[in-house]
Amino acid sequence: MGNEDGPSGSLLPTHSDLPAMQDVLAKWQPVVDEAIEDLLPRVVDDAYLSDFFGAPTYAYHAEAIDAALAAPLWDLLDRGGKRWRAVLCLLLIDAFGEEPEEYLPYAAIPEILHNGTIIVDDVEDGASMRRGGPALHHEFGVDVALNAGNAIYFLPLKVISRNPADLDDGAQLDAYEMLMYELNRTHLGQGMDIAWHNRKEIVATEDQYYEMCACKTGALSRIVARLAAIVTDQPSDVERQVARYAENLALAFQIGDDILDVENTLDQAGDFGKAFGNDVREGKKTLMVIHAASNASAPDVARLESILWSDENTDEEIMEAIDILQDAGSIEYARDHAREVAERARGHLDGLDLAPGPEEHLREFTRFVVERDR
Repeated sequence: MGNEDGPSGSLLPTHSDLPAMQDVLAKWQPVVDEAIEDLLPRVVDDAYLSDFFGAPTYAYHAEAIDAALAAPLWDLLDRGGKRWRAVLCLLLIDAFGEEPEEYLPYAAIPEILHNGTIIVDDVEDGASMRRGGPALHHEFGVDVALNAGNAIYFLPLKVISRNPADLDDGAQLDAYEMLMYELNRTHLGQGMDIAWHNRKEIVATEDQYYEMCACKTGALSRIVARLAAIVTDQPSDVERQVARYAENLALAFQIGDDILDVENTLDQAGDFGKAFGNDVREGKKTLMVIHAASNASAPDVARLESILWSDENTDEEIMEAIDILQDAGSIEYARDHAREVAERARGHLDGLDLAPGPEEHLREFTRFVVERDR
């Protein structure tokens, strides 16, 4: 599975060969998908179930499990997605001086977890679309979507127990405990987000928004970085630094994602893969919304709260909400903050003994998440 264009068959290209980050992600998506397919095949059969989950007490029904677990996940994966978390994990492993190919199963962990979280998030948020198609609960049913999403939280633990890189007992335990800690924090963040969604008033502060992102989005990115550090036996201070890098990267990504939702709404959704005015329809309390609540006029804030609280919005109402954000300077405010957070992320790489080429990729990632157009 090595890259024929890279040095010594390395999975990742050298910086001098690096095209646009979008092209790099697209190039390595099939490699990541192959690693995911090793954990959950596109078609589940009795042999896989017995090998992966243990012999049945009575009899598995492979066809039912395939329809309720593998089919929804691969339906979602085949729609696209950047796989940037897996690629970031491989970049970090490369930066630590190890061969990324040897750790592919570990790189698949955060990507599988991410897809599990968005399946459940879409149910909780009442989302209508994901990656250009119906959200999975609309296509497969709420029951199948929730079961599949929750099951996917646990699948990556099999990587730790199977130990493909032959980690010692201490590293295995560290990886397991890290996953448990970070996965718990994802639910803290999601809980904050849901609670804000369930109130008409905009009550969250900017620091609370950042904490929500650090838990909900940042936890998966910290998993990426901490896992790369643990499996390559890095010192604890290095693990902490790359975890902070990844957390800030995720925060910049989330702010950038919210800005993209607005920009693509202004462009009639384009190729972004979400419904027109998706975040407004879902009533999301983004950084832009929180900023507008403190900087727009009282009538505008009241109107914004009313639009976000409504069960259904017309396209005109969505554009009205975006106009309020624009008039308050909230979109540019969020963009400036995304760039500041991305710069903080780069700062956490300073002083680390990383391989120069991969380190430059890591720095480039912080620019990509803010400046990307989809």
